[in-house]
Amino acid sequence: MPLALLALAISAYAIGTTEFVIVGLLPTVAQDLNITLPLAGLIVSIYALGVTFGAPVLTALTGRFRRKPLLLGLMGLFVAGNLLAGFAPNYEILLVARVLSAFAHGVFFSVGATIAADLVPEDRRASAIAMMFSGLTIAIVTGVPLGTWIGQNFGWRATFLAVSALGVIGGIGVAALVPGKLSQPAPASLGNQVRVLDQPRLLLAFAITALGYGGTFVAFTYLAPILETITGFSNSTVSLVLVLYGAAIAVGNMVGGKLANRNPVRALVWLFALQALVLFVFTFTASAKIPALITLAFMGALAFANVPGLQLYVVQLAQRHSPGAVDVASALNIAAFNLGIAAGAFFGGQVVASPLGMAATPWVGGLFVLGGLVLTLWSGALDRRPALQAA
Repeated sequence: MPLALLALAISAYAIGTTEFVIVGLLPTVAQDLNITLPLAGLIVSIYALGVTFGAPVLTALTGRFRRKPLLLGLMGLFVAGNLLAGFAPNYEILLVARVLSAFAHGVFFSVGATIAADLVPEDRRASAIAMMFSGLTIAIVTGVPLGTWIGQNFGWRATFLAVSALGVIGGIGVAALVPGKLSQPAPASLGNQVRVLDQPRLLLAFAITALGYGGTFVAFTYLAPILETITGFSNSTVSLVLVLYGAAIAVGNMVGGKLANRNPVRALVWLFALQALVLFVFTFTASAKIPALITLAFMGALAFANVPGLQLYVVQLAQRHSPGAVDVASALNIAAFNLGIAAGAFFGGQVVASPLGMAATPWVGGLFVLGGLVLTLWSGALDRRPALQAA
């Protein structure tokens, strides 16, 4: 694998840490800012919505920029957003800071995924995308637990200041390892950009991403309070449990990339079916420590295993149905990932605030994933229709 993929993974590590560390800090932030837990959960939704709307719009607006300077500028914006979060005096300023970081996140991953795919032979593209996203998953293994520990011991603002330092390291990695001469596809015309949203097959793929990926976040957003109030782990133990969860995610992401290299739809069908099953099982195992840990290991492995396949599938569909706007389609799929996170976090908050309570978040998330499975089967059937007609 080219060293440029390592640079992308380093930056993804910083971005992944800031995106997901808030999950471990929700109880701390809620207590410090004197807000309810569902309101604190909106910090996750706001960030995800910033990526959702920022990724496609900013990717289109920056399509003419050279890719390496663009990546460096995005890391600068990322650092600025986290510094603002680190000094945020109240809830409202914290939301603004999260949106700034989210704008950098959206464009970075949309452009980075296409760069990663271009750097390797065609039969290794899903693995290359998985390697870039491995920075994000490794962040969940180490960055999120460490950031949670920092927040619990030194205040949640200290966590965002530490993430700013990670962003600086990521920017240095891009400057040092990403080659200056990168392929520069012609920016998509406005007509091509609109045509992406006019393609039913791509819209279906975006819906698969939002439901299948976002379903886990109905429960994952509130994982820290679930582990404390339902499973019975202490505040300090939660950080260690997040290490287990993150390690499982890292393994699942790499395995998912290998499974999706040749046939992403077939891989996604199996991954979504297993993911929904594990979420339903977690509903019953969350109240016992050892069964909960075993279930969380499987839940983590499946949570990100679908990411490479989902991204590769959208790129394949865009090449067939909207070849002039593959970058924009990639950006819209990054938006769909984060729309799923936003929806999962929001509906998770509604479940927590309802009579169902926090214990119901896993099975509600499983219903989301089942929706993604049904849409995947439908999309796969549509893929086979032209071949059947030709036969």
